[in-house]
Amino acid sequence: MRTVLSLTLATTLVALVACGDDGEAGGAAQDRPQVVVTTSILGDMVSEVVGDQAEVEVVMPLGTDPHEFQTSARQVQAMVEADLLVINGAGFEEGMLDAIENAEESGTPWFAFADHVDLIAPTDQHDEEEGASAGGDHGEAGDEHQDGGDDPHIWTDPTRMITAVEAFGERAAELDGVDAQAVESQAAAYVADLRALDSEIERTLAAIPADQRILVTNHEVFGYFADRYGFEIVGAVIPSLTTNAEASAADLAELADVVSAERVPAIFAEATRSTQLADTLAQAVGGDVEVVELFTESLGAPGSGAETYMGMMRTNADLVADALS
Repeated sequence: MRTVLSLTLATTLVALVACGDDGEAGGAAQDRPQVVVTTSILGDMVSEVVGDQAEVEVVMPLGTDPHEFQTSARQVQAMVEADLLVINGAGFEEGMLDAIENAEESGTPWFAFADHVDLIAPTDQHDEEEGASAGGDHGEAGDEHQDGGDDPHIWTDPTRMITAVEAFGERAAELDGVDAQAVESQAAAYVADLRALDSEIERTLAAIPADQRILVTNHEVFGYFADRYGFEIVGAVIPSLTTNAEASAADLAELADVVSAERVPAIFAEATRSTQLADTLAQAVGGDVEVVELFTESLGAPGSGAETYMGMMRTNADLVADALS
């Protein structure tokens, strides 16, 4: 009888100790810094840098058009309570500006990737504003993401993201409770990956002859990509930095003439938007103009090949090379 009681007592004690360990582990997880990130693209990059040193929450779901996204009350609260709020900046998060400003006014520390990148003007302003403004406070770099501001689509050039990732690594290493050395090491490793990615994209795009490096896109989202890899953007279905703008019949007719004159073989649409306008343009041009969907402002769903930033960039490069070669 004593043996049975002893075994029962021992089992109970082991169970209690195990529960205590689980509680401590759970508490440790809760004690990690909370980093809230606006977009899935930046969320992936931030996660690569902080690793298991912080909890990362991404506000926008996969496939979301950031120009139309509105935050919920719970997401606004998470932004306010974050140990660090990470945004793209340069006015990119159009529908979230009030929530971002609310978090800042509440004293939430923030980091804007666009503050650490040499920004360029929209495609239609390049001739007038060659090498436009660099960096600047994210609030001053274009709170109204509209024509006339800097282009916020910085991630389409991985080399520009290197300086931003390095700066973020330094900022993340300052968070209370993290192993600064681990974060700095992870940031350095990710920077090396970005350099390798850039070289890989160059090799993939090398198959496209110089006279065929012409892009027609859904909206003005590939300015940095074109600048880095030697493409000319001859037009956009929606001639604006934001998908909230509208294309007129006259704009589409003019662009159809350009596509026809330039013998453009493909119109690049976006996975987060309907291809209806791009399809209409292709039909207006006639011939064998193809509509190709790229991943632009959100990562892709599992199985898409664009589940991570690296995967998204590789997939887009492959699609562009296949369409224009």
